[in-house]
Amino acid sequence: MRFPAFMHVDDLNNNDPTIDAQSSMRLGSWQFETPVILAPMAGVSDRVFRALCRAEGADYAPSEMTSSDPVLRNTPQTRQRRLAEADAKPFIVQIAGAEPAEMADAAREAVDEGADVIDINMGCPAKRVCNRLAGSALLRDEALVARILAAVVSAVAVPVTLKTRTGWDPANRNAVRVARLAEDLGISALTLHGRTRACAYQGMAEYETIAAVKTAVAIPVIANGDITDPCKARDVLAQTRADGLMVGRAAQGDPWIFGRIKAYLATGIHLPPPTPDTVQRMLLAHVSGLHDLYGEFLGTRIARKHAGWYFLRWDREAIQRRAEFNRLESATAQLRYLEHYTAHFNDLSNLYGEAA
Repeated sequence: MRFPAFMHVDDLNNNDPTIDAQSSMRLGSWQFETPVILAPMAGVSDRVFRALCRAEGADYAPSEMTSSDPVLRNTPQTRQRRLAEADAKPFIVQIAGAEPAEMADAAREAVDEGADVIDINMGCPAKRVCNRLAGSALLRDEALVARILAAVVSAVAVPVTLKTRTGWDPANRNAVRVARLAEDLGISALTLHGRTRACAYQGMAEYETIAAVKTAVAIPVIANGDITDPCKARDVLAQTRADGLMVGRAAQGDPWIFGRIKAYLATGIHLPPPTPDTVQRMLLAHVSGLHDLYGEFLGTRIARKHAGWYFLRWDREAIQRRAEFNRLESATAQLRYLEHYTAHFNDLSNLYGEAA
């Protein structure tokens, strides 16, 4: 079953009275019913992966983070990330930086190039980002957060959203204050990863903090962190009362997760897993798209990590498959390998319940 990017989940028959009513969320001129969104993961969420995830049910997919630094944002690689996609509405460009004027300029430039929404990154925990006092490092300076948000919101006429974390570390959680600040300064929606910067991706996501933020503000709040399967998605919505969900690492090698979550939220039914042929076709489409986007030299190398995620998720012989694939040096060899590939499925009961 496939879900067009703008199909509302309540357009499906809801036969399960235990599934709560869906939450309506507006982003500019776009209306969503409990959207399920692909996270903007650096080095992962390129336009090939975003398109595949949208085709499989993601309501929208922000671009990878781009730097607001004038030098870095005008490199060919960064400009490629900002290329508007006609079928990707709303087209959302995520920007990161620590200088309000540079962030405003980056937002204007992205809108001039076709962005429908600007997303501000204040959630990335990577050292290379935080060392520049950007990403989640900004959470230590709420005054600077305010100046950046005000500068970007005033610079563009399109909606501006914010992606952030619960705080700098467990002793300094300030997500509620930052959320109220964002709302007061005109931010249209907030995505909250339920961990502090210090926690990175370790430990359990703090859904109680997301719930507190949802109670504190009227703008839409999107829950992010450890949303790995449809049952977890339902539980997170119930606990946080969030307006939508953002899926990151769980989508690597599994673009079907979006349709799976949306079907379960709407009907209480687990979709069956993809067949081996479906996995093969998706791998071919994904790897071929990477070759086209990046060229043969870089595309074959980027394809290795994506193919590895598919193998690890779907194939009980993943270690062997990944080793074989990683030895292939040309686009032709990679595609030939995948043309003859048949997944030997793992136990999928943890993802699909009774449908496995």
